[in-house]
Amino acid sequence: MTDQPIHVIHENPEWLPPFARGFEVRGEAFVDLDVSDGAIDLAAAPPQGLFYNRMSASAHTRGHRYSPEYAAAVIAWLEAHDRPVINGSGAIALEVNKAAQLAQLTRAGVPVPRTVAALGDAKVAEAAALWGTGPVIVKPNRGGKGLGIQLFEDASEVVERAAAGTLQGSIDGITLLQDYIATPDGSVTRAEFIGGKLFYAVRIDTGGTFELCPADVCAPEDAAETGGPVFTVVDNAVEPAFQAGIERFLADAGIDIAGVEFARDAEGRPFVYDVNTNTNYNPDAEAAAGVSAPQALVDYLIRERNRRLAPPKVAAGRV
Repeated sequence: MTDQPIHVIHENPEWLPPFARGFEVRGEAFVDLDVSDGAIDLAAAPPQGLFYNRMSASAHTRGHRYSPEYAAAVIAWLEAHDRPVINGSGAIALEVNKAAQLAQLTRAGVPVPRTVAALGDAKVAEAAALWGTGPVIVKPNRGGKGLGIQLFEDASEVVERAAAGTLQGSIDGITLLQDYIATPDGSVTRAEFIGGKLFYAVRIDTGGTFELCPADVCAPEDAAETGGPVFTVVDNAVEPAFQAGIERFLADAGIDIAGVEFARDAEGRPFVYDVNTNTNYNPDAEAAAGVSAPQALVDYLIRERNRRLAPPKVAAGRV
């Protein structure tokens, strides 16, 4: 055991209450490290403890345009001083770069939709002109919460919109063109990983929207058209070989906590299209299933703090 604190790096306090309750259940407190602003002395040693990074790619939508860059600097400082960071530099680099996510997923053998990353409207139009027939997704490389994603029935419309300069851009200037994976029932799956291992999977009835943030503070106002729940925890949604590939990707990327979203085509083949290292959980779906990912995550943080920062054992002296 150790009494060293757990620091939570974030820029959005609205997403903290479920985790705060998890700490309270265990009789623990955490240090709130809000990086919506701040300053660090790079010559000084960081505070002691374990650090958990919850930086989000959607920070710019809350007026915190440069918080991810600042968080990356803070994490680099922490790691340079050998402070343990859960979801460290590898995680934050991929949180704000979907193209990099897809490249590393492919390297790990995880299937992803065909994707082109283009910088500038001219290159977007050029890629769309070569796309072929059928629908295409256009999304920002750095987005968050599904914001800015558009579905076009034909790539020719993307050519026209790009030429006119009317496509919604990405905060980093990079636009992704991606195959649309049409699922038979309109649902997608989000697999939640804690400590690099699958905790549970949740079925999401998209209702035709791409804004699928599961947290209660950003739940979609319009529920699924079926009248049923939007989020449902489901069993046996991730086959072993697919799960192993995702866990290999997470280990290679240095990601401890993640929500991995995928869609299945008409043949049932899964394609991962997004990885959220600042993952949130839906309380209604968890209550119905009798599980709590926030509590499991807090327990994981406490175990890692105790394991990594426990004082060395003193060997008993000889008599």
